[in-house]
Amino acid sequence: MVNELSIGTLLESEDATPSHVLAAKLNRHTFWCGQSGSGKTYALGVLLEQVLLQTRLPLVILDPNSDFVRLGEIRDDAPADAAAQLAARDIRVFRSSAEDGAPLHVKFLGMPVRSRAAILQVDPLYDAEDYNVMLQLEHELGAFRGASVPDVAFDHTKLLAYLRSSDDPARHRLAMRLENLGVADWRLWAWGHRSVIDDIDERPDATVVDLGGFATPAESRAAALAVLDHLWEHRDDRIGRLIVIDEAHNLCTPTPSSPVEKLLTERIVQIAAEGRKYGLWLLLSTQRPSKVHPNALSQCDNLALMRMSSPRDLAELGEVFGYAPESLLERSPGFAQGQALFAGGFVDQASLVQMGSRLTHEGGSDVRVPLR
Repeated sequence: MVNELSIGTLLESEDATPSHVLAAKLNRHTFWCGQSGSGKTYALGVLLEQVLLQTRLPLVILDPNSDFVRLGEIRDDAPADAAAQLAARDIRVFRSSAEDGAPLHVKFLGMPVRSRAAILQVDPLYDAEDYNVMLQLEHELGAFRGASVPDVAFDHTKLLAYLRSSDDPARHRLAMRLENLGVADWRLWAWGHRSVIDDIDERPDATVVDLGGFATPAESRAAALAVLDHLWEHRDDRIGRLIVIDEAHNLCTPTPSSPVEKLLTERIVQIAAEGRKYGLWLLLSTQRPSKVHPNALSQCDNLALMRMSSPRDLAELGEVFGYAPESLLERSPGFAQGQALFAGGFVDQASLVQMGSRLTHEGGSDVRVPLR
């Protein structure tokens, strides 16, 4: 049984001493950060590949920039033994765009009523009557769908027609919200088709949830909320999972504005505070630590820091992650691409690392400067 995950070599070691992360300590929350151009996403891929190779820990990756959609595509220069092992892993990618791959769907009526209300901007207090109708509809809609319409045929048109078949003005208002906000037409909804939640429950080695191709940020955040809601609702199953949230500042901001943003931040902070005992372990990755909610940041016992030039961000990291030596934090602005400081429980001691090579392809790509 391998507990050490090879991630690269120790910087400034004469014989390129291998550097490792302790797999057993991924049962603590991890913070992964580095400014644009530091190699943050590439380096994170190195760790995730090792998790796939050496552990049975299921990965759930919320991927807003489509950076990990090629996690199952192995490079031609990957060592043969590692390539064979990765090829045997069950890696499922769900796309929000119209590109090839499994479509990313979740069930609107499968989300908690509070989350559906947030999507429809129905406030439990200010829109008390409409919210109360949503509560009353819970059992009623389930019975109607099961008895009257086959699940595969139940779509937004059936839902709108059902709401409008009543004389209740509040139900008509809900139908109007679905239409006026464009929610009824979101490509995200599974209706009678398979949801990404069904696949997550089958515990593949990795589930990549591509959030980058939706038409609006609201749709992307609703997809993330559906996944996190489900994992939290089933926390008592105590299935160890590493929940990777890339660009975490987009989903866990200190200043959420919309109802869905507020719920998302609340859910991530809740998992950060209480999820460890249920086997829900976060890996939050971002360019800007100051843009991540402090109540999530402060729960992270592992730190991977790449190049970070902002004095404000470095000062905050020093305050939050007291286990990271100040002398090493101070070197971060001078890191070359692919160099990182690892500190906390998942390493034997704080150290500077040159990250190793990827075995799989990166998904996202920069827009190139056009040349004449």
